[in-house]
This record gives sequence, C-alpha cells and structure tokens, in this order.
Amino acid sequence: MGRSTTVDVRESTRTASSPAPVDPVRTGSAATRASVVKALGDALAAEKLSPAELRAKATTLVQAELEMLDTPLSAAERAALTSEIVNDLVGYGPLEPLLADPSVTEIMTCGPHELWVERNGKTERVSAEFTDDAHLRRVVDRIVTPLGRRLDESSPVVDARLPDGSRVHVIIAPLAVHGTALTIRKFSRDSLGIEDLVSLGTLSHSAAEFLVAAVEAKLSILIAGGTGAGKTSTLNALASCFGSNERIVTVEDLFELQLTNPHWIPLEARPANIEGKGEITLNALVKQALRMRPDRLVVGEIRDGHAALEMLQAMNTGHEGSLGTVHANSPRETFSRVDGMVALAGIRMESAAVYRQMASAIDIIVYQRRMRDGSRAITHITEVTGMEGDVPSLQDIYVRPSDATGAKGAPLAPTGTPPTCLQRISDAGVSVDRGMFFTHGPASRK
Repeated sequence: MGRSTTVDVRESTRTASSPAPVDPVRTGSAATRASVVKALGDALAAEKLSPAELRAKATTLVQAELEMLDTPLSAAERAALTSEIVNDLVGYGPLEPLLADPSVTEIMTCGPHELWVERNGKTERVSAEFTDDAHLRRVVDRIVTPLGRRLDESSPVVDARLPDGSRVHVIIAPLAVHGTALTIRKFSRDSLGIEDLVSLGTLSHSAAEFLVAAVEAKLSILIAGGTGAGKTSTLNALASCFGSNERIVTVEDLFELQLTNPHWIPLEARPANIEGKGEITLNALVKQALRMRPDRLVVGEIRDGHAALEMLQAMNTGHEGSLGTVHANSPRETFSRVDGMVALAGIRMESAAVYRQMASAIDIIVYQRRMRDGSRAITHITEVTGMEGDVPSLQDIYVRPSDATGAKGAPLAPTGTPPTCLQRISDAGVSVDRGMFFTHGPASRK
C-alpha cells in the first residue's frame, strides 16, 4: 500500500542513461508512510475520532517513525516530511498548503503531475504534484465521499464543496483524457463590502453611492458577467446593504454568500444521491423561499429557465429589492441569455414575453468583467427602462472604458444621463445627489 510512492513513479519515468540520484528524504518518506498507514489502520476507520484528533495522532506516529530512520534529517527536512505524510494520510495531500495559502484563489490540476493555481488573477504552475492518478483520486474521494457523492466511470463528474465552502469540480477518465481534472475555487473567508470594491478599483465612489441607494430603495438588481468575473463578491457586497431587520432568504447551488444580517436564511440545492434520488433543484428552492415571507430574495446564480421565471415572477409580485447573478457577455445579452435558458428548459414562451417579464422585474443590470490583467471590474451599470415594441430599452448610467490591453483603463464614470428610477429612490426616502451622474468625483449623499 505504502510502497507506491513518488520515488517509484518518478524513477520509472527516467531513462537508463540518466539515473536519478537517491533522495534519502523521499526514500524515508516511502518507508515511513507504509509504517504509519499500518499503525493508523484502526484509527482511520474509527468514526469517533475528530479530524483534529486524527491529525494529532498521525503527527505523533509520523514523528516517532522518523526518529527510527537510519538517514539523518535536518529539522527542516523532518518538519517537511512530517507535514507531507500527515497531509497525505488525513488531509488533502499536496493541496493542503495551497488551500492554506491566502494568496491562492483557485487550484487546478491537469492530471496528477500538473498542478496550477491562480494568484492575483494570474495563473501559474506550482512544483507540488501527486504521485499518480490513483493518489489524486484518493484525495478527491476524501472530498466527495462525506457528501454522499459517487465518482466512477458511470458517474464521472461531480460538483461539491469543501467544509470551508470552497467550490470543487471534478471530472475523471474516460472523459478527462490526461487524468483526473480537479478545480477548486477557494471560499473567501473575508467577505467584501461596498467600500472594499471601491478600494480595489472595481467600483467608483459615485457608482457605489448609486448602488447603495438603489439597494436601500428596494430596486431589483441583476449582476451579469462571465465565469470568474467576481459576480458573487459583488452580490455579497450589495446584499450587505440590506436593513438589519429585513428577512433575507438566499438560494444557491453551492453555499458561498456570507451575510451578517441576523435575519438570514441560506438555502442550498442538493444533488441526487448515489441511487439518483433526493435531488432538490434551484427552482424548487426558489419556490420554497417565496413561501418563507422574505423581504429580500437573493438567488446566487440563475442557471435554468424555471428558476429564472420563478425569480422574475417573484420580483413582479411584491418581492422588490431582489438580487441575483447570471452569466452574460453584456448588459443587453442578459435578456437573450435568460430567454435561451427558458427555451432550453422546454418552456413554450415567446422571446418578447420573456423580455417583458424581465423589463418589468429588473431595474438595474450591473455588468462585471475579468480583465486581461487579472483584475475584476464593473464596466457597466445599466438601467432597464422598459420595452420599445418587442425590444428591451436600456440606458447606461455608468461605463468604464478599457484600454487596448484589456486592463481596467479609466475608472467607472457617469454617462451624464440621470436614471429614471431616481423618483422611486426618492419616494423610498433615500436622497441622492444628482451631481453624481455628471461628475467623475465622489458624490455626497444628502
């Protein structure tokens, strides 16, 4: 069991003309791992041991085995070897240090020997790797098994999450030709507020003032953008502006939002179990959420036509001030994107009817992009003003120009066109300085 080690795999791939030097640390790792696995046989199967207790026991046993090694090890080598073996036994192996690194936002594998991460919006390869695909599969099984999920040839794709909320996607052979492809989008422990988006350059002061006023006045806002554009972070920041006494129900495929409101009910969809039963869809949860008397409904990501229509109907029947996100490549494409989801769901509904539902329900579209330099930026804040015939009528309130390199360029700036929803904001008792729609500087709330 413990003899299939990094040394064995790497040496088998080297040519006879260039033999690999013997690494005493790795050799010791192989023998120590086999010994510790045997010693931990009963403990690993004991359900009463907590993860912390199991890790402590594994650490003690590894350190004891290292003391008996004939090969002398420095303190640094001993510590590194202990950490490596313990992580492999009771943790997530080579993923552990990457999961603990706050600068890493995403972890990706291209088979067992190619491990990549995203730092500061840039993708880079790291030296860590798995021994082989079986090693990587053991770590993946450690992630998905506690969730009641199955990963095999008959079910080669899994969406799951780690205990800390990090989103996990796995696809294995025969679909993944080069070996198991694992993607982990790390869960941010520190949720961003509106002020954070301004300090990061995602929003301008003026645009932030307007969005806060829109949320307080219960305008319904849809956040659109591509994968990895930062939509969930922006959604969380806007949701942080809800009143402390408002009843909030959030609906997500995978739990990610981090609200501090005391009257918050988070709901998470559930996939089918190993027998293919027990699935609770996003659409079903949206229906349940509407029966819970929410003051605010937040849908983490609209993925199908049924859920989209449920949310639009909710917005049109008294649940104002709702928030949601959707994948789209521009504010206007948001409409065709939702229409496409409705069609794919098998719902017979004319595009013009879908557009009218959206135009009636949604007040503001916030469009966000991931720029080529790795940064995330809101490039459009667009008001939905109604319909012109069968075509949605939109007007940009704030626009951010981008330079030729795809970087952020100039800051998000007003277009000089005040939104028509200002009267609604005023009627809600929220005052806004009209000057924010004509100047580039920070606006002041009155």
